[in-house]
Amino acid sequence: MLKQKAIDIIDGNSEAMVSMSRTLWENPEEPMKETFACETQKGYLRKQGFRIIENKEIPTAFIAEYGDGKPVFGLLGEYDALKDLSQKISAEKSIIQEGAPGHGCGHNLLGVACLGAAVAIKELIEKKEICGTIRYYGCPAEEMILGKVLMARVGMFDDLDACLAWHPSSMTMPWAGSHLSIYSAIFSFTGKGAHAGSSPHLGRSALDAVELMNVGANYMREHIPEQNRVHYIITKGGVEPNTVPAEASVWYNVRSLNKEMAHETFRWLAEIAKGAAMMTQTTLSGIKIISGAYEVLSNQTLVKVIEENMTALGAPGFTDEDRSFAKAISEKFDRPQKENAFRSNFIPASLMDAYLHEGVEPPHDFGMTLKASTDAGDVSWITPFAMFGVATWPLGVVAHTWQATAASGSGIGFHAMLFAAKVMAASLIDIYTNESILEKAKTEFAESTKGKKYIAALDEEF
Repeated sequence: MLKQKAIDIIDGNSEAMVSMSRTLWENPEEPMKETFACETQKGYLRKQGFRIIENKEIPTAFIAEYGDGKPVFGLLGEYDALKDLSQKISAEKSIIQEGAPGHGCGHNLLGVACLGAAVAIKELIEKKEICGTIRYYGCPAEEMILGKVLMARVGMFDDLDACLAWHPSSMTMPWAGSHLSIYSAIFSFTGKGAHAGSSPHLGRSALDAVELMNVGANYMREHIPEQNRVHYIITKGGVEPNTVPAEASVWYNVRSLNKEMAHETFRWLAEIAKGAAMMTQTTLSGIKIISGAYEVLSNQTLVKVIEENMTALGAPGFTDEDRSFAKAISEKFDRPQKENAFRSNFIPASLMDAYLHEGVEPPHDFGMTLKASTDAGDVSWITPFAMFGVATWPLGVVAHTWQATAASGSGIGFHAMLFAAKVMAASLIDIYTNESILEKAKTEFAESTKGKKYIAALDEEF
């Protein structure tokens, strides 16, 4: 009965949720610049009776809280967009504004679904039908793998008893697996400028140091675990070829199955940078860690709760219009493209001829790692955590593409969002009302973390 009440609340708020999500889709903002999205959500939640908690160090982050005492459960929202993914709601690539951002990861839907679930739980607490505290976390800069790391660093998740999240996907399924740990940093070198034609012997090229570092990193690849990922771009290489570059920098991402492996590879990379500076008689003037996140520690007790509620709810209520739009996008992928998308997202081959996933799959990823990273990994090492995906995009579509942007602003995305809100609300009700679930989740968390204390990667030195 409580779950049905929560579902009814979400249905009653569905028009406002769709309106908010559409507005965020129409006003995409890049990481750490999400002022409009942040203020829009805070304003709505204030009107719903939530207490808003802010942190001056992270201006586009906030907590919306309702209730008192234990247990305290959290829902992780996101609202940042991606650079250069401006796109109309169209089955053809059609840019709204050249160079503008777009919601190619569906974050216009992600946060609003969590917000909707939080409001449903709030009303049950208000009527004293469940006891405890509910929190919605407005999290910036997930696309930089940064927002939740900054929030974790200042203790914003420390007193949570458990936390849930979801993410747009091309399949509706609980996620029992993990995501890659990551270190992301800019290495800067300083040399001496000189005229490259008349007096190169007086100069010391910072660009030479960057290039030698890249050569060293590429030789390192042979000797690191094959699951590791190392990728880079040169962010500064000089002013013109007639001047020996006095300053240069390169931006690296290092990913691995767990933080220990990523840390070791990154430590080696830092030594290569120091060696490159010595070889070129330049100075390694800085290693600026942009972000660093743990692998996701999926709490299987909570994953099971999510699976049960997803199965009971069925699937998102897609319409014929949604199906037609999905077909128009999906049928443009050739077989190899679709097969590759299926493999990378643990989608069963039995769905290969479908255009839109309309069921609920059991977890296919237990013991596996999605080849992507998320700052939710840090939260999962602070409190029991689980997340799930909902079919927001046609089958064959992957995140960070114009197709994902288009679908995230369409009816497909809105129906997925409402379904996700109901799954989270129903799952939270189980955890609020059944103490044994939370006890089991906490025991599993303690066994998995083995007492390891959370330390933000941003505070590490190399």
